[in-house]
Amino acid sequence: MSTRANEGSALRAVVRAPAEVPWTQRVYWLLLREVWENRSIYIAPLAAAAVVLFGFLLSLITLPHRMRAVSFDTAKQRALLEQPYQVAAGMIMVTAFVVGVFYSLEALHSERRDRSILFWKSLPVSDLETVLAKASIPILILPLIAFLFLIATQWIMLLLNSAVLLASGEPLATLWSLPLFQRALMWLYHIVTVHGLWYAPFYGWLLLVSAWARRMTFLWAFLPPLAIGVAEKIAFNTSYFGAFMADWFMGGPAGGDPLMSAASMDLPSQLTPGRFLTSPGLWIGFALAAVFLTLAVRLRRYQGPT
Repeated sequence: MSTRANEGSALRAVVRAPAEVPWTQRVYWLLLREVWENRSIYIAPLAAAAVVLFGFLLSLITLPHRMRAVSFDTAKQRALLEQPYQVAAGMIMVTAFVVGVFYSLEALHSERRDRSILFWKSLPVSDLETVLAKASIPILILPLIAFLFLIATQWIMLLLNSAVLLASGEPLATLWSLPLFQRALMWLYHIVTVHGLWYAPFYGWLLLVSAWARRMTFLWAFLPPLAIGVAEKIAFNTSYFGAFMADWFMGGPAGGDPLMSAASMDLPSQLTPGRFLTSPGLWIGFALAAVFLTLAVRLRRYQGPT
């Protein structure tokens, strides 16, 4: 009840004078509504960061011993120190992706299930604005929140790492020479290009299923692609569709995801936004996302509670 009261007060200005409220402000309040209603957007990455830090604290107990064991090899020391930061980033980003999937499946379905769609449709906010605000959560808001948690977690890890090495008499030169800043740029690039732009048609499809399915949204979202792959294998003994989907999820053939390339110390050279933004696959994905979201808008406009 308190959450619903907060949402109502937040949108009271829109109800009082809808003609005077600009579009950007209406979308802003809609985004706030999504964050208020779906606390997993920030709680799940926070929980993942907490788990990472707990595991990292345990690993620090044996860190001095492991550092002395490879003291003769600087490359092994660098790999030993850098691995936890890579694990932390991967875990937080995977958590954000999973949250984005389940959020998208529930975004338009839950408001029909609990009949709150009747309340939201009574407000002077269009179905297009509502769907676009919901699509912005997994495409824009959630990845950026995850990135902020990622950076904060890695800085805490760096400080703890430095304290343990100082206390054990180990030098800090190897730790502070790690390319953490360049890695952060790479993760930000990965978030924007892959989790945001490249996965836009995927989230659009999930929102379409959320707007259409009366129940079992997860099955309706993933069963059709699985059925297509199985039918192709049975009929032609090929796996082109499965290979295409796997390649697309890994960032596509356009080289948009530097995480899929070989590790290199020259990390900035792996960031190729021009090549990514001009790839046909990206714009085909945008077109598919636009089709899915348009259909989701129409379904929300004419469908009522389940």
